[in-house]
Amino acid sequence: MKAIRIIGRSFRDAFKSVGRNFSLSFASILCTTITLILVAVAIVVAANIENATKLIEDEFSIVVYLKKDVTDAQLENIQTDIKAQPNVEQIDFKSKDEWKMDMEEYSDTFDTILNYLDENPLFNSISVKVKDIEEIGATAKYIKKIEGVESVKYGEGMVENVVSTFDVVEKVVVVTVIALVLVTAFLISNTIKLTIFSRRNEIEIMRLVGASNISIKLPFLIEGFIIGLIGSIIPICITIYGYVILYAQMGGELFTNMAVLIKPYNFVFFVSLVLVVIGSIVGMLGSLKAVRKYLKI
Repeated sequence: MKAIRIIGRSFRDAFKSVGRNFSLSFASILCTTITLILVAVAIVVAANIENATKLIEDEFSIVVYLKKDVTDAQLENIQTDIKAQPNVEQIDFKSKDEWKMDMEEYSDTFDTILNYLDENPLFNSISVKVKDIEEIGATAKYIKKIEGVESVKYGEGMVENVVSTFDVVEKVVVVTVIALVLVTAFLISNTIKLTIFSRRNEIEIMRLVGASNISIKLPFLIEGFIIGLIGSIIPICITIYGYVILYAQMGGELFTNMAVLIKPYNFVFFVSLVLVVIGSIVGMLGSLKAVRKYLKI
């Protein structure tokens, strides 16, 4: 019962403190709101970059062209050797006759040329999907050494550049998110320090009458929680409505069908939950840090 009374009184005092020190609380809420908006933007960008990277990586594959004199038995051995490579996820064989049919359907010019020739000049091929795109070069080199393989193509150079670029962008965005969270904690902590300083006489009286450390700390923790929670409301609204509108305006794509945006639902609700957690927890931690460091409780 005593614990319930302390918690209830702490919530009451926290709400009173927010109202009584409205200008300081408003400044803290405003700082939280601005930084959480930036955090939301960074999270949305990071998630969509990761999604686009995954989709683009899924499109990359190794095309293995086989020598013309490869027998069915050799073909079976080649496929077995390719599957044995740890980085290979899936393979699909496509005969030269299937290639010919596809090219004839694709263009009348190809149809005329291929029908004019006495022999099909195309190669049988195997399409190889890899598990780790960063190891695609090593996988291609391994396959190229297999007996019966004529050549291997996978967009050498371009794939490495694309993967490298996306890795750099992802790391920059992640660092940005972390930095913004730390800035949020710093701003809340410093704003609450001012509140604590303005109430130092009240806190000293509480000490003198024998108030426990927890009964002094708890209202400030709850106050930080409330400030962080209120500060996350506007960023949540901007995230939900802003992203839904952006998705509709862009047609679900970011300039190209290779960069598909994440569908709004349930993505925006997940981001909103993250913002609430960041705002409330960072608010509490900022308050706790201020209380410990500057009040020496």
